[in-house]
Amino acid sequence: MALPPTYSPSEVEKRWYADWEARGAFKPNVNASQGPFTIVIPPPNVTGILHMGHALNNTLQDILIRWKRMQGHAVLWVPGTDHAGIATQNVVERQLAKENLTRQQLGRDQFIKRVWTWKEKYGSTIVHQLRRLGSSCDWSRERFTMDEGLSRAVETAFLKLYEAGLIYRGYYLVNWCPRCQTALSDEEVVHEEVKGHLWHIRYPSASGKGEGIVVATTRPETLLGDVAVAVNPKGGRYRSLVGTNVLLPLCDRSIPIIEDEAVDSTFGTGAVKITPAHDPVDFEMAKRHLELIPPNASRKDWTSIPVRVIDSDGRMSRSNVPAPYQGLDRFECRKKILEDLEAQGLLIKTEDYGTSIGHCYRCRTVIEPTLSPQWFVKMRPLAKLGIEAVEKDGMRFIPVRWTKVYLDWLRNIRDWCISRQIWWGHQIPIWYCTSCNKPDVQGHGSWVNGQYVEPGMIVGHREEIKSGNPPPCPTCGKKVSLVQDPDVLDTWFSSWLWPFSTLGWPEQTKDLNTFYPTSVLVTGQDIIFFWVARMVMAGKFFLGKIPFKDVYIHGIIRVEGGKKMSKSLGNIIDPLEIIDRVGADALRFSLAHMTSEGQDMYLSENKFLLGRNFANKLWNASRLILEKIDSKGERPISFNLRFMTVPDWWILSRLQWTMEGVTKSLSDYHFNDAAQLLYGFVWNEFCDWYLEIAKLQREDPDIAIVQNTNHLLLTVLEETLRLLHPFMPFITEELWHRIGAAESPDSTIMKTPWPTPESAWADPNKEWAFKKLQTVITEVRNIRAIFHVPPKEKVSLWVQGSQGIGILTQHEKILQRLAGIDRLMIKAKLDRPKGSVISHLPAQHGLDSWDLMVPLEGLVDLAVERKRIEKEVQDLETRAKSKRGRLEDPTFRSKAPADVVAEEEESLKELEAQMGKWAESLKQLQ
Repeated sequence: MALPPTYSPSEVEKRWYADWEARGAFKPNVNASQGPFTIVIPPPNVTGILHMGHALNNTLQDILIRWKRMQGHAVLWVPGTDHAGIATQNVVERQLAKENLTRQQLGRDQFIKRVWTWKEKYGSTIVHQLRRLGSSCDWSRERFTMDEGLSRAVETAFLKLYEAGLIYRGYYLVNWCPRCQTALSDEEVVHEEVKGHLWHIRYPSASGKGEGIVVATTRPETLLGDVAVAVNPKGGRYRSLVGTNVLLPLCDRSIPIIEDEAVDSTFGTGAVKITPAHDPVDFEMAKRHLELIPPNASRKDWTSIPVRVIDSDGRMSRSNVPAPYQGLDRFECRKKILEDLEAQGLLIKTEDYGTSIGHCYRCRTVIEPTLSPQWFVKMRPLAKLGIEAVEKDGMRFIPVRWTKVYLDWLRNIRDWCISRQIWWGHQIPIWYCTSCNKPDVQGHGSWVNGQYVEPGMIVGHREEIKSGNPPPCPTCGKKVSLVQDPDVLDTWFSSWLWPFSTLGWPEQTKDLNTFYPTSVLVTGQDIIFFWVARMVMAGKFFLGKIPFKDVYIHGIIRVEGGKKMSKSLGNIIDPLEIIDRVGADALRFSLAHMTSEGQDMYLSENKFLLGRNFANKLWNASRLILEKIDSKGERPISFNLRFMTVPDWWILSRLQWTMEGVTKSLSDYHFNDAAQLLYGFVWNEFCDWYLEIAKLQREDPDIAIVQNTNHLLLTVLEETLRLLHPFMPFITEELWHRIGAAESPDSTIMKTPWPTPESAWADPNKEWAFKKLQTVITEVRNIRAIFHVPPKEKVSLWVQGSQGIGILTQHEKILQRLAGIDRLMIKAKLDRPKGSVISHLPAQHGLDSWDLMVPLEGLVDLAVERKRIEKEVQDLETRAKSKRGRLEDPTFRSKAPADVVAEEEESLKELEAQMGKWAESLKQLQ
């Protein structure tokens, strides 16, 4: 079938994806010759739209999926989306705000209905965009983290952890987002270096004797909640003050000076304020010093003393602080407190100070450490399972350096805060007796038979509690009304079950038994802690098996210059716009070509031209092949080794080498190596070399040579299309059908066998012979280019050599066509012609060295060319000298950024390489 003159990716991609999906081509083959190969997609947020990180991640997954499918595996790629609790709730709340409504005005049930309505309308956006990318997921198995099956899995997981004594509630200091109005886990807090200040504040002596003590703080607004000043016992500087009291500035109360080894005596003045309700270090310190608790307070309710001075909305307490500060924004309060301290002479010094500030990963609001009752998972027992996965079960990270990062985090793990104070999500499966469980007991439970309990607390599945016959209260024995805990579980609590909940767990389904454990996880470094480590622990705890054998960690996509892509910086490259412009195949191939193992990728829109040009090259080559065949009405399907020429053997040998290299690279997750091998084979070897030679062979008077060339062209093209299919699924499917390789219109290239080398197709001796011919042609081309020989002018080629020289005489027509020569002279000894350029070819692969001589007198003015080259060398030397001087300057090396120095060094190397090339050209003229 003749090909149109230009390739139209949009039409081809739309048509083929609809065809694949309609016929169920992405479903696993239950009769596959190989075992299962499974990937579960890292579920994008239901609020999301396709960004370049998604494009990279899903391209790499699809390459593996399509490759393994062609290798004969029962391949399953499970798609789905995450309910994204905080993000989705924020989206819907902004929608309500436009209607002058709040979720509180709607009420919980109506708000949840509103979110589901939004999800049904907009939640499939990213799923459709993944289809445009070419993702061959089994969409019949698509899951959502809040669908019925996964909700059951979440409840079951919670109950199993509770029964194992790993779930508890406590009144602890948590990361609180005043904007999202919820607690966040440590991993959900993004720390950013901020230029701030360190304020030195005097706390006067309560007795009036002495000057009191000066503390240093970065947060003067929290001094209103101070319960003590602490110093390190190992320093003698403040020893005489320990046990005395100081006056809390701006407040009408005194606080003690205590000693604790946790105090860093080198920080500030060596004395620090203790604010247990708003600082995690202070919180732990206060628990060690029960003398800070009023005499009438017990250990469990010490947190009820009025020390929480910032409310959940980020404003100062309306009751626990002096009147002038009540209700102020915390940062406004900071300014007022500093003004008041200065007015009273208590602000001693202000100095610049850089510090790391935690921000909400969703809205970027500054986090407020806050004391509140929250649900936690004990992580140390689970962390042991995560460590065991690597050290005993053979789970591996690619690149291997991420193994240490993973293990270090597990060995220093903290308990996981899993409760969130929002409405959209899996509501915690705990109910309370309305008469027994009062606020004053929440978070102050006890451990009974290894399980955490509170008065009037019932743990169970929703349908059991709501069955109409709920269990009696375990405390009072009454069957009174029950109320469910209002908090929802952290979004990651459903995501950590993803590898097996999507396959039907907790039921023992056929999918679970067939496809779990999965084969590989492809993800980014930013969620190793959020997700990867937790999935490993969950898989080991709930099923006793690691969830995947390999974890491939790809780099972060950045723009050229190293900055991350950001809407605020306006440097986003939209993958959908790239697809519209150059096609999905071009996007995919370009990304794979640039994906160096575990390294960050530096993008610009122009880099996708590589994929577009490559697709066009492949299309045009196929068109050229089909034109000659169609004109003769042939449909050749095989070739005869008896009629093979040396170039034929060479291209077949190169094809075998490419098959081996691509397969090995994909096995090692070296996606860029595989893509670069394919690019080099198709563009350089097949198109630039063999197709040009095939044009000559198709003109041969021997019909057997002509037919065999056509046979071979189609064979190489068909094998190449199969090698390329995982990278460029659309164009390869189109061309595979167009060249007549499909057995029927219902056939698809994705179900054809993955190419494997044929030993009969390789002949190393003929391959080396052709490489010698290639080298001669390349040298003559270089001489023509360097010395500006006009393209239409023919040159003579004199070759001094003997052994192996027959390759040139046998292929003189190829030399004439590809090197532009009109005369070939070969002798064992030759006198160099006048006005010629010489190039020496060293001995190689058992063949003697050759000298190539190209007479240029009469074709170009050699004197002019010599002066031009000498000037080129001189200009390069001047530039190189300048760069050497700069690099030898100690001031430049000490003050310039490392990347600038590296860039200068690389630039100097390039200049020296160019100088070497031009110097060699001068030698050729001698």
